[in-house]
Amino acid sequence: MRRHSCFVFLFCGIFLPRILGFPQANTSIDCDSLLPNYQAEPQTSAPPYLIAVSFDNFEPGNEIQVTLEALKDVGFKGFNLQAREIEGDVPVGTFKITDPNTKGLECHNVTNSAVSHANSDVKQKVTTTWIAPRDVRDLQFIATVVQDLEKYWVGIQSKTLTPTHSESVNGTGKSKRKVCL
Repeated sequence: MRRHSCFVFLFCGIFLPRILGFPQANTSIDCDSLLPNYQAEPQTSAPPYLIAVSFDNFEPGNEIQVTLEALKDVGFKGFNLQAREIEGDVPVGTFKITDPNTKGLECHNVTNSAVSHANSDVKQKVTTTWIAPRDVRDLQFIATVVQDLEKYWVGIQSKTLTPTHSESVNGTGKSKRKVCL
């Protein structure tokens, strides 16, 4: 009898939530499609989130601060953030993980090529640092943001960032002009 009770308890704990359709607590978001691993449909309304960047231009090795922020008091529990070339479908560059609510992801065998949520706590804002690679064209940061298990937005975009490929920008993305008198 004890063995039977243990089996029933184990069955209920593991399989019953899936049978009843309860969402998994560990939600991940696909690197390519940016879709979460559950069946809800993405929202078609304007997203209540924005992606802000610290610079409009970059050179290889520049560090760009990227912030994903809620516009209202809606918050979010999950996200996937990547840099992609315009019309591109794979992440470019890498992220330096600086926010305890974030973790790096490996997409297309590149460590930290995307950044995601480290926990399911409600967040109003997360900030991370992106390191620009060599040989990229104009790009945008693109994100999927999960408000809750029924509401998420796919394809939220930042403004376009442009590579400068010149000596007039230093490693911080700021101009280093020389003035001669």
